[in-house]
Amino acid sequence: MKAVMSVLLLVLAAVCVSHAQTNNSSNDNKQQQRSIWDDPIRFSTKSKDTCTMVVSGAGDYTRLRVSCKGLSQGQTPGRSYYCDFQGKPNLCRAYNLNPRHYFTQMMWDMRKVSHACQGPKVYRPAMCKKYPDEAQMTFLASWPKTTTPKPTTPKPSKPGQEQRKPVVPAQTKPVTTPKPVKPQPQPVKPQSGKGSQPRKPTPKPGKTTPRPTDQSDTKASRLASEYCWKSFHGICSYFISWFQN
Repeated sequence: MKAVMSVLLLVLAAVCVSHAQTNNSSNDNKQQQRSIWDDPIRFSTKSKDTCTMVVSGAGDYTRLRVSCKGLSQGQTPGRSYYCDFQGKPNLCRAYNLNPRHYFTQMMWDMRKVSHACQGPKVYRPAMCKKYPDEAQMTFLASWPKTTTPKPTTPKPSKPGQEQRKPVVPAQTKPVTTPKPVKPQPQPVKPQSGKGSQPRKPTPKPGKTTPRPTDQSDTKASRLASEYCWKSFHGICSYFISWFQN
């Protein structure tokens, strides 16, 4: 009987120890969960802005708010801003094992920029990088709103508007100077051996004069080539033969 009682006491002691260990493990998990959701992560950006990361739940989503405050410059207070991120990081197995380290990896990327809310729109911590966008923390909203200036594009010209053509200066034609008129020389009077004979008037057109003989023509041509210009050989020859006849 004493042996049975001893066995029962040992079994009860083992059950109590096991229950105590389970309670301690549950309390540790609750403490870890509370440190994730209640204990914010603090960091500083590249421009020395002091920021705080606070994690909260929003239905099936996990929401993260990053609040920052800049340094005061004299009497001018520092800038203040915040931004919200949302996602389902619980789809990542590594997140479920160590949620705080997931947001710590996000913090490492945020502290590399001057403005914590002007970093990537989707954060992919290394521990869950291979998971889809649904499991990542995606930018949701920010205050004050940060706008990126749009590039200005030149306005297209109207369809009916034609481009002005460049004015080409008109080419001036070179001024041509009239050639001087060469004075026509007067026919030289032929000299005969018997003395100069009186000049007779040029016969009027329409009147026919008898053609001199061949012998007189040859002599007249020779005299004309000696005393007259080449262009007047015909006229001189005609008058010389006329005088001789």
